[in-house]
Amino acid sequence: MTGRLARLDPAALDDDQRAVYDAVTGGPRARGPQLFRLVGADGGLEGPFNAFLLQPRLGLALQALGAAVRYETGLADRAREIAILVVSAASDSAFERYAHEAVGRHAGLTGEELEALRTGRYEALPAGPERVVAETAHALATGGDLDDEQYARAVEALGEATLFEVLTLVGYYLALALQLRVFRVGVPRP
Repeated sequence: MTGRLARLDPAALDDDQRAVYDAVTGGPRARGPQLFRLVGADGGLEGPFNAFLLQPRLGLALQALGAAVRYETGLADRAREIAILVVSAASDSAFERYAHEAVGRHAGLTGEELEALRTGRYEALPAGPERVVAETAHALATGGDLDDEQYARAVEALGEATLFEVLTLVGYYLALALQLRVFRVGVPRP
């Protein structure tokens, strides 16, 4: 049991659930360094991914969107992780923080920068696009919109296409944070 959901046994998955499981465990998240656990010791999916198995058509679409916002955008790795960590702080999402602080460290975020993201002290980030990403993600995660000044600043620093990527990324991670909160999914035990 992980929170409110029993972790689904990989041996008991139907074909549609197996497609989701295979997409998560065999996709880009599983390649390269394993900075956080996708699969528990029992073979079940960790974090938000177990819930994806409940409704495989939606789960597969969410999995694909998550892979796209992490691996198929023009956002630099540090900027992407900054946005995700801002969402995790605004949502108080322990799993997102656990997973993406590890990824953020790998992408070059320092301990001081990670602490700044936890506490909303974005002035500790380098001036320029990364700070704008943090401020933009914060406005979106806490207020759900950008005022005209915030929008103009984001477009000037990032461009419209990158702003679209940030909007999509923030929306995706807010949806995951909601699912993690409602299903009471926390950080995996060692």
